[in-house]
Amino acid sequence: QVQLVESGGGLVQAGGSLRLSCAMSGRTTRTYPMGWFRQVPGKEREFLAAHTWTWTRPNTDYADSVKGRFTISRDNAQNTVYLQMNSLKPEDTAVYYCAAKIEACSGTGCRRGYDYWGQGTQVTVSS
Repeated sequence: QVQLVESGGGLVQAGGSLRLSCAMSGRTTRTYPMGWFRQVPGKEREFLAAHTWTWTRPNTDYADSVKGRFTISRDNAQNTVYLQMNSLKPEDTAVYYCAAKIEACSGTGCRRGYDYWGQGTQVTVSS
């Protein structure tokens, strides 16, 4: 079993930055592909970013909507995954979730099929 706990959400003005954290615990979390998603009420959950490993090399993938503004990173020593969010816009307002995937994946295959989810953290961007 894997437990994920997000933190770092809050209220920020447009153009500002936030860093979300996802603390991981449980079995073999260090090799699992990890992703960040967000959801607005009444809409489907949206993929944002994924972090995977190819042998010892990290790979990342981003949705077009956040590419160049958001950065996913991972600190295995701390069992934590981060999402650095810059140049935030009001349309980034959502509940943000981190997720872990048991099966290895690559490229756009890491945008779906996640097995474990955190409880979410609210991000609100004011105009």
